[in-house]
Amino acid sequence: MFEKLAEQSLGLMGWEIDNHWDLTIDQCVMIAAPHTSNWDALYARLALKALGVNVRITIKDSYMKLPLGPFVRAMGGIGIDRRPKQDGEARPSMVQLMSDLFKTHPKLVMLVTPEGTRSKQENWKTGFYHVAMSAGVPIALAYMDYAKKKTGIGKIVYPTGDYEKDMAEIMAFYAQINPKYPELFSVDTRFHKTNED
Repeated sequence: MFEKLAEQSLGLMGWEIDNHWDLTIDQCVMIAAPHTSNWDALYARLALKALGVNVRITIKDSYMKLPLGPFVRAMGGIGIDRRPKQDGEARPSMVQLMSDLFKTHPKLVMLVTPEGTRSKQENWKTGFYHVAMSAGVPIALAYMDYAKKKTGIGKIVYPTGDYEKDMAEIMAFYAQINPKYPELFSVDTRFHKTNED
């Protein structure tokens, strides 16, 4: 019922859903980009709901406690605790903690926003790739194209371990997407060269 309502809502706003989601996938890292407007979250959430994809987001463990905890969990939050398990130990890395979540959550679609901000970022946070490699899961490419009024999941990338090649494939996909505010968006220029370069 909610899936149909989400699809109808997008349709009424003139948006089309791109469905390259693989129903056999139980676990993956999902990129959401471009992120130049607060509207992005609305369209992305509606599209993913219409596709029946329940995404989760990682958040600092302290937010999982009262009074915010129930709300954060309802929104798909999963707590991350970076405190060392024993005195004297180094803090575990975010990549390790995030990849470990796939061991304890047999159905997990982990949503990440590698741009990290609505400002223009020419270097993305690439931890998502290392999380996917460590966990042995694919990377789903979700997007919002304002020129085509199309949103959804455009591609599934299976990391090969060839970091440069895989990142170039991801950036080539997002380089074709039209954000709401183009001046605020850039793919990671370390992995994508334009004709001007």
